[in-house]
Amino acid sequence: MNRPDYDKLMQAEIGALKGCRPRLLLHSCCAPCSSACLERLKDSFKVTVFYYNPNIEAGEYEVRKAEQLRLLEETGWADALDGDHESREFYRIAEGLEDAPEGGARCMKCYRLRLERTAAEAKRLGYEYFATTLTISPQKSAAALNAIGGELEREYGIKWLHTDFKKRGGYLRSCELARELRLYRQDYCGCEFSRRARTCND
Repeated sequence: MNRPDYDKLMQAEIGALKGCRPRLLLHSCCAPCSSACLERLKDSFKVTVFYYNPNIEAGEYEVRKAEQLRLLEETGWADALDGDHESREFYRIAEGLEDAPEGGARCMKCYRLRLERTAAEAKRLGYEYFATTLTISPQKSAAALNAIGGELEREYGIKWLHTDFKKRGGYLRSCELARELRLYRQDYCGCEFSRRARTCND
């Protein structure tokens, strides 16, 4: 069975808006990833960036959050909503999966943790859509992320915007914008397990 083209689904959804700009809560992992996503979304949606990443180590978390806020302040592309760090929630879902490979079961649980909180916030605050920047990464499965988002749409009654932001040169554009805007660009996912894997592979 052919896998859906999530980028085309996004474009079709945007085309059906016919000039309306609904509110979208966009989960973001960092400023560089959000930059290219926002460039695509800002004219079609009233976007609020939701920075909720309990997986990221404390010091790294604060650096990324500061850069995220700086990007939004300097560009005016979206409003900001800051989630709590809640690292205990990440370690709760990661228990027993500490040695799982990158992209494996631990990551799937982490994706769901962050997207479910985004869906809950979108419902609480009356947003029409929710989405994530995570699909811009070549290291992350757009199919898995969109499957989780679709499940949460049914559970919370908030429309999930299907995306594959890496398509049409999205990841390369995020790298360009990071350079142009002098954004801090990390070299690992953010959790201590991905840092350890990076170190072992150096």
